Amino acid sequence: MDYEAAQQLSETVKEHAERPRNYGPLKKYNAHHRWTGPCGDTMEYWLQIEAGRVVDLGFITDGCETSIASGSMTGTMAAGRSVEQVMQMDPLEIYEALDGLPDEFQHCILLALTTVQDACEVYLTEQEELKARQTEPLSEEQRLKQRMGQIRHKIAVFSGKGGVGKSTVAVNLASSLALEGYKVGLLDSDIHGPSVPTMLGLEGVPLEMDEDGVLPLEVDGIKVMSLGLMLESQDDAVIWRGPRKLAVIKQFVSEVAWGELDYLIIDSPPGTGDEPLAVCQTLNDLDGAVIVTTPQKVAAVDVRKSISFCRQLNVPVLGVVENMSGYVCPKCGDVTQILAGGAGQRIAEDMQVPFLGAVPIDPQVALAGDSGQSFVRYFADSPTAAILRDLFAPLLRLG
Repeated sequence: MDYEAAQQLSETVKEHAERPRNYGPLKKYNAHHRWTGPCGDTMEYWLQIEAGRVVDLGFITDGCETSIASGSMTGTMAAGRSVEQVMQMDPLEIYEALDGLPDEFQHCILLALTTVQDACEVYLTEQEELKARQTEPLSEEQRLKQRMGQIRHKIAVFSGKGGVGKSTVAVNLASSLALEGYKVGLLDSDIHGPSVPTMLGLEGVPLEMDEDGVLPLEVDGIKVMSLGLMLESQDDAVIWRGPRKLAVIKQFVSEVAWGELDYLIIDSPPGTGDEPLAVCQTLNDLDGAVIVTTPQKVAAVDVRKSISFCRQLNVPVLGVVENMSGYVCPKCGDVTQILAGGAGQRIAEDMQVPFLGAVPIDPQVALAGDSGQSFVRYFADSPTAAILRDLFAPLLRLG
């Protein structure tokens, strides 16, 4: 700029050119734009916008004194305004604030204002895109990840064969955890024999939904989901092929609004087939499995298969439970060994996994299940309930 042109500049322009406000880039910003005008000068702005308002701002330019002054004054006037107000700023405001500027330098004002407004435009566009992404429906995998991220511990209850009391163990484990004050969910993933609704008195209770998904039923501090809750009649037979069963198990996790839980207990179908495999693959970060057996050789042999199944899928075995180990006389309380006991413990030792304990046959356990009551809660003073509490103690320590 020649001497004569410099003499035409106001004192305000000279002050902002010599001591520009907000000069230099910001370390923290969420809006940015760089623009080169027809004159060849480049202007660059960084903005930190919070709650729709410009709370901080910085700029640089490779132009002359008038570009620096225009950038400084534009930034000074934009700071503290809402994004909408910045977008509505008029070049005349800046011209008057600079106390006038010769005609040949007014393009500097346009360059500064265009750059800061373009930075705001970029910010608004990115916010709209972010909002659109947030309102897009989540995929099943995204919902699954989101649901599981709210659950601290996940324990599956397996058995090598049916009829060994696996659901009884799962229900009473969930109830024991709830009695200790934990937030507990119980997922009955047994498609063909869902017995959890009966054991907790939930038969015929309708499910509800909200914007977050299917709402599990809640009883005694336990959130419960089961296919049995979806059947019109408990007499209905579920005649499904593998793919449909696997899809339902995944939906039980991804589409049910479990919320924040300390524990999710999964009552898994018996055996080592498609459904237990789906449980392990869907909940691929299980804390471990509890394996239930009875003293008979035919049941105990299947424990080995269940343990091998867990090892192949990298699921820790938390322990083996031997159920129906002896009979408790309802009159005198003596335990009679109907079947040879100790098979569960021997296999646990042989396979080098924990043995959690042996549970006798107790008529009150059957009575509790048939009447829709959790045994450890409603028969808490019985000797068998004390056995169950001791058996579950190591699992409660996960919390």
